[in-house]
Amino acid sequence: MNNRKSKRVACFFAGLVFSAAVSCLYAQQNRDPKAEGDMVLDRLVKVTAEVMKGAHDADMAIVGNHAYIVYQGNDARPGEYYVWHDQYVAMSIVNIETKQVAEVIPFARSEQGYENERLLPGAIVGARIFQKDEQTLRCYFASDNMGVRQEQVYYIDFDLASRAFSKTVQRMKMKTSLGVHDMQPYYLYMCARRQGFRENPKDCGMYFTDTFKEIDGKIYAALCNGHNCQNAFGMMSNSLDTFEIVGHIFDQKLNLLEPAVNRLPDGTWMAVCRTEIGNYKGNFAFTFSADGKTWEPANFTDLIPNGMESKPTFDLFNGVYYLGWQESTQINGVHRSVFNIETSTDGKTWTRKYRFETDRSFQYPTFKLHNGHIWLVVTEGNKGPWGNSKERIMFGMLE
Repeated sequence: MNNRKSKRVACFFAGLVFSAAVSCLYAQQNRDPKAEGDMVLDRLVKVTAEVMKGAHDADMAIVGNHAYIVYQGNDARPGEYYVWHDQYVAMSIVNIETKQVAEVIPFARSEQGYENERLLPGAIVGARIFQKDEQTLRCYFASDNMGVRQEQVYYIDFDLASRAFSKTVQRMKMKTSLGVHDMQPYYLYMCARRQGFRENPKDCGMYFTDTFKEIDGKIYAALCNGHNCQNAFGMMSNSLDTFEIVGHIFDQKLNLLEPAVNRLPDGTWMAVCRTEIGNYKGNFAFTFSADGKTWEPANFTDLIPNGMESKPTFDLFNGVYYLGWQESTQINGVHRSVFNIETSTDGKTWTRKYRFETDRSFQYPTFKLHNGHIWLVVTEGNKGPWGNSKERIMFGMLE
């Protein structure tokens, strides 16, 4: 690592160590992070339909006074599992002023037929959404059937005026060092092999982990295949139908997963990643890149001393970074029941702003800025056989 990078990384981690003391000072001089979190929890509302028994991993777009929330779910049992073929994706339309759910629209199921294609048997997962233009929302999802075929990522458009989905579905494309192909795990894997990735290939488990971020007119996203701990950073084409791989994020000693990526004030890209191996199992590692192509070895920090296996968040709103992470502490024995949010204006010195503690769980949140307010969607559930279940999607205002 050159001197410039060494100084930058050392400065970043020094700031993270210092942030623990800053967090304590914040709690003493201002409102307590838990009190802040409790207020947010009190105003969350359920947006999934009563028929849905399991729900997880929501994303949203907000247009006017309505939130358009997409997620995966099923009507048979609590939770989610990538081998359940009855798992589908749906959209809830919510009035952000009244918090009333206007409509719930399932839009992709196993073997669903469209005018141009019928989906193959499999689980439908990984719902994501982005506003394409003034009249159109573009929704993404993946069709999985582990061990049978390659997973395929699709997109379908939603018309805001008629509140109707297109009658056709399109196969998402992916641009890699191999060329442009259908967006399938095989091509991501073969591209990563050229960069030294040596884990075994997997035919499913690939989806967009981080919410889409628009930076300097380009749309960036992080991609993950959770079954072999393979991640990539890239950007969307202008037509939003092709995802171009810019760089690969992996560490075969730490097994990184579900990166959340953003750009720091000095132009450096930073990714916070879930880990799945060794003494650091469940904690979160940080890695940096000057250009998004080549990523430095991942490191750990005292900012997150006791994280656990779950998806982090890393957003920039009104000049302030919001870094969210799952803590291993359990409330009443519930898995994923504590989630923290650290804030920073420079990406170096961090202050604890929110601490969510709930025995209903608080996991896989997504945050979006709209009309000066930050809104969130999050997975919630009651205590189940594994400590918690993923049963419903909740929506509300963060600040």
